[in-house]
Amino acid sequence: MKFNAAREALLKPLQAVIGVVERRQTMPILSNVLIIVKGGQLAVTATDLEVELVAQAEVDSESDGEITVSGRKLLDICKALPEGTRVDISLSGEKLSVKGGRSKFNLATLPAAEFPVVEDIKAGQTIGVSQESLGRLIEKTHFSMAQQDVRYYLNGMLLETGGSHLRAVATDGHRLALCQADVAGASFDEQQVIVPRKGVLELQRLMDGDGDLNIELGANHIRIQLEGIRFTSKLIDGRFPEYERVIPKESSNELKADRSEFKNALQRTAILSNEKYRGIRLVIRDSGVILQAHNPEQEEAEEELAVEYSGEDIEIGFNVNYLLDALGAVEGDDVTLSVQDSNSSCLIRQPGNDDCTFVVMPMRL
Repeated sequence: MKFNAAREALLKPLQAVIGVVERRQTMPILSNVLIIVKGGQLAVTATDLEVELVAQAEVDSESDGEITVSGRKLLDICKALPEGTRVDISLSGEKLSVKGGRSKFNLATLPAAEFPVVEDIKAGQTIGVSQESLGRLIEKTHFSMAQQDVRYYLNGMLLETGGSHLRAVATDGHRLALCQADVAGASFDEQQVIVPRKGVLELQRLMDGDGDLNIELGANHIRIQLEGIRFTSKLIDGRFPEYERVIPKESSNELKADRSEFKNALQRTAILSNEKYRGIRLVIRDSGVILQAHNPEQEEAEEELAVEYSGEDIEIGFNVNYLLDALGAVEGDDVTLSVQDSNSSCLIRQPGNDDCTFVVMPMRL
């Protein structure tokens, strides 16, 4: 194997895949990337056995071949070389030689045959959607995914297809975020898959362009082809909760506020909330809403906010971070909060837009 390319042409695929290369691995080969050169095309593959990324670039190749080498070391070498440097890479024996300008590096390798790759995912259906739509679904829901919950099926995002819609749902048991996109003229089979947290965050990092993409859904994997990058992730094997039962009905106790003002008031009040539980009390009346917080040091914060409200007087507590995350995801200038009573979940939406729904459970203060 022997090829050369501009430093920048090598950096791009290495930076695209490095996110899944684990620093501390039980299997040494998983800290390596698989390099395949064939007919002037370079493919760089990284995996942690859950998420696999393959990035491609064009190179000038003298001879084809494949090998695995430390992903971080190769990336660090390319980063450290001066801009515009031409990099020559060749394999001799069990060492990979990297030359750039006056610098020369010899890296240890492991055989390509030992590198685990996902070949055919046996896709049951392929969904065409715009990158913008999928990016929006992830952006509006990812923050509600659980982290290291024993209910492993919550440590990811539900993707649901049916009819002409693609829906994303995430919940950690204390809050829920739902967002859906309708694809004009499409007809999808009904299917639910749970994409693991790491896969969702990696996909969010990769999506920065326009254009359309195809989502392939298999029994155990999801695969998405982006521009120059192929993303494959294992699916979580489990049954997602019946989320529609968690979403409360619209209530006559509905508060409408300026989203930005409400968010800023919450952030100010939260300064004196309990650092561990992050609780904040909302006292909701016709005259407006009072935000209150206190902490173990006997410090208190209170702020009044003018809102539109028609309904019963309610005092209710929430984790302020959950409210702020939901308000951050709501589009538009205004936001509505709907709540039945002080023990019920709060429904948060943009007025007149049912695409995105956020639910936050109350907390005792």
